[in-house]
Amino acid sequence: MKKILIAFTIFMGLLSFEASAKKKDSMEKHGWKLAVQAWSFNRFTFAETLEYCNELGLKYIEMFPGQEIGDGIEGKTHFSMSTETREAVKALLAKHDVELINYGVVNCDTEKEWKKLFEFADAMGIQTINTEPEFDDLLLVDGLAKQYKVNVALHNHANPTRYWKPETVLKSIEGKSKYMGGGCDNGHWMRSGIQPSYGYNLLQGNIKTLHFKDMNAFDDLDAHTVPFGTGEHDIKKSLVLLKQLKFKGVITIEYEYNWENPLEDIKQSVNYIRKVAEEI
Repeated sequence: MKKILIAFTIFMGLLSFEASAKKKDSMEKHGWKLAVQAWSFNRFTFAETLEYCNELGLKYIEMFPGQEIGDGIEGKTHFSMSTETREAVKALLAKHDVELINYGVVNCDTEKEWKKLFEFADAMGIQTINTEPEFDDLLLVDGLAKQYKVNVALHNHANPTRYWKPETVLKSIEGKSKYMGGGCDNGHWMRSGIQPSYGYNLLQGNIKTLHFKDMNAFDDLDAHTVPFGTGEHDIKKSLVLLKQLKFKGVITIEYEYNWENPLEDIKQSVNYIRKVAEEI
């Protein structure tokens, strides 16, 4: 009888594991990688953020410049970190089985800084840099993107920042290399009165990465993020559209509210988007 109970327990465990794996794969089946922007945990260290990634079941992260690294590693997650610190951060990522896939939002003031940023991205295996460069720097940035084979996503903050209109992003990448595209932040679009569907349609084929949010209000610059499924963003509509537009890439959850205790809200968002992705 005892052996039967043990076998039954193992069997139920395998079923649970398979169900969990299926749930986690709901994004991947559409060619999407679900990540979190470390800025969502900016009151915590990068090491603590990686622990949260494990708890959330997330394998990808977007690092931002300026977070304390933690876990006994001195310094911050800035692209100017030393080679020794880079290797320590790589080891930290490997320890938690999380891939550093994107970096930003980051800007540079000089050609030397831009080169250092791209060298950092190349050394760390970063796929995409989220940035809002001066218009005069676009050719330089495009040249470095081609040299290092690192994507550049022109990120939009809210009106009246440089790239708040998706039309500006589209114009800025015109004539540039395949490495240049949009880093679409639907939350800032919504704050500025722009429907996510409008921006996605306009930039179709040119979207490098997404900052994905739900907002408590539309066309309100004071609007803030809320857990997915509780705000004004029709997330299912957006995901269906992105699927139709054949977007393949990183969808990054960025939560910018409840700073001291964001984990449960982000967990709700992770579960919600995976459920919707499974349904579509």
